[in-house]
Amino acid sequence: MTDDASDHGDQRALVLQAAQESGLLGPKQRTMAGRFSEALIQQAKRVSGISVNTDLLTYALIKLALEDDFGEKLLARKGTVPKGTFSAD
Repeated sequence: MTDDASDHGDQRALVLQAAQESGLLGPKQRTMAGRFSEALIQQAKRVSGISVNTDLLTYALIKLALEDDFGEKLLARKGTVPKGTFSAD
């Protein structure tokens, strides 16, 4: 296994662990289907290191469900940092 493949596996393991701890993984009760471009699927498989379509879709949904809300938190802080905090003045 290459270092790159190992990195993908390590990241996937952490994401799956977070999903498990968040209660997102459980009995599979719903079927989901869609049509996607071949280029999108192949690129997603290459980047993620996942080769099985169902696993790829599951991983994509988990990543979205666990997505950080950093942007929202940052915007909510607008006006709370005193002027000059980040300048040399």
